[in-house]
Amino acid sequence: MKNLVAYITSGYPEKSFTVDLGLSLAQNGVDTLELGVPFSDPVADGPLIEKANHKSLELGFKFQDLLEISKEISPKVDTLWMGYFNSFYQQNMKKLIPLAKKLGVNGLIIPDVPYEESLAYKNLFANNNIANISFVAPTDSEARIQTVVSEAQKFIYMVAYTGITGSGTAEDLQPFLTSIKKYTQTPVYVGFGVNEKTAKEKVKGADGVIVGSAFVNILLNNDLNYTQKITRCSELAKIIKNEINL
Repeated sequence: MKNLVAYITSGYPEKSFTVDLGLSLAQNGVDTLELGVPFSDPVADGPLIEKANHKSLELGFKFQDLLEISKEISPKVDTLWMGYFNSFYQQNMKKLIPLAKKLGVNGLIIPDVPYEESLAYKNLFANNNIANISFVAPTDSEARIQTVVSEAQKFIYMVAYTGITGSGTAEDLQPFLTSIKKYTQTPVYVGFGVNEKTAKEKVKGADGVIVGSAFVNILLNNDLNYTQKITRCSELAKIIKNEINL
């Protein structure tokens, strides 16, 4: 069974909605939930997620909201925090990682910290049994892929192409997947540009997909009320979960 990871922007449109949405997604095919930490300059994210980040911040999102959301969700759903390093650094990493463990969060995804710089926190993550998710991209050399994936935990975030999240750019991922799987038994999940139309193709040879913009697009639809947004997202999760396991 191939896994579905869903990204949602924390606190948008409000904290209780994020909790309700996260729990509903978990009941409709989502295996792992990425709680996005709103940030003013989300450089790896496309325009939809950037817009949701800014809207959440405008509505008053604070890091404490993430902790409260996680307290409700993480005991029931495999939960990760996805955010940019400054958001976490400001909370004091030596205090934050043990707190994440206490809340039941299982890992962090930090796209703006290169592998080499992440090594400074290797023991902190390991001592708290928290995964620091590794990224690999098509631009990485064979040697770098081997280095990055050799100690990867939980899953490897395989960037499906060079760019930002939400784009539909298509690439032949098989040679890239082959390079990764030569050096690791850790599951490989494909992210960037994955939606209900592309999931079946992108998951070939991989162990799962990561979907963000397709869910956030629904959250940004002002023609839908909260209940409708949750229903639409849950239906989408079911469709994608089915597509990747056909």
